[in-house]
Amino acid sequence: MWRKTLVTALCAISVSGCATAMPTAAPFAPAPTFPPTPVAAAPLPSPSELERTPEITFPGDGNGRWRVADRPGETAGRSGTLLRYRISVEEGIEGVTPEQFADEVATVLADDRSWITGGQWRLRRAGAGERPDFTVFLATPGTRDRLCAMGTDRYTSCRNGDSVVLNIARWTHGVPHWREPLAEYRAYLINHEIGHRLFQGHELCPEPGGPAPVMQQQTLGLHGCTPNAWPYPDGRDRLTGPSGAYDDPLPADAQ
Repeated sequence: MWRKTLVTALCAISVSGCATAMPTAAPFAPAPTFPPTPVAAAPLPSPSELERTPEITFPGDGNGRWRVADRPGETAGRSGTLLRYRISVEEGIEGVTPEQFADEVATVLADDRSWITGGQWRLRRAGAGERPDFTVFLATPGTRDRLCAMGTDRYTSCRNGDSVVLNIARWTHGVPHWREPLAEYRAYLINHEIGHRLFQGHELCPEPGGPAPVMQQQTLGLHGCTPNAWPYPDGRDRLTGPSGAYDDPLPADAQ
């Protein structure tokens, strides 16, 4: 009995003995390789898709009540007269808050290509309790007509006294000849209408093929010039054109 137990134990620890030893494994063969399956790259969004803002909705005629951004902003500009402005967004406009609108206005006005570069003006958003020198309104088309007091238009933006009125329809959709980049068209709206509050009048295209002066009514037409959102496009020199305005009609399907 003890002999059988000893043999069993020796088989258990043996590398090569015993009839029940495991068979030797076959030599390792590398796995076959295959060329990678090509995967079509996801198409990049087009500029028009990037610039669309379908999340912004608004009625044609608002209620004339306002949501105000009451947080004070930093002063843009190093010299010149300080003007404080207030930001108001009409109730019923969805998809853009007063704070978002205020930040976009402040970013444009603080740009070296904007009005501060001339050294005549410093601009700062007024806080709660501060008296503003002017108010920037983001208004529905119907309220735009009431604030501008220039008859029925519903299409353009305006400045009327200390009211700088930006039409939410233009802010959202741009115009047929300038929809992309929408951010640049919005910068034009801000600089053009606030330019009127800074005592700037309308100007004409100075040279076909060149950039339009910011005080040209680019919402209605370019007249051979190319779109331009800035009074100082190179950050140094003011771009101007002859004083005057074109007799451009509103688009037939204005909205």
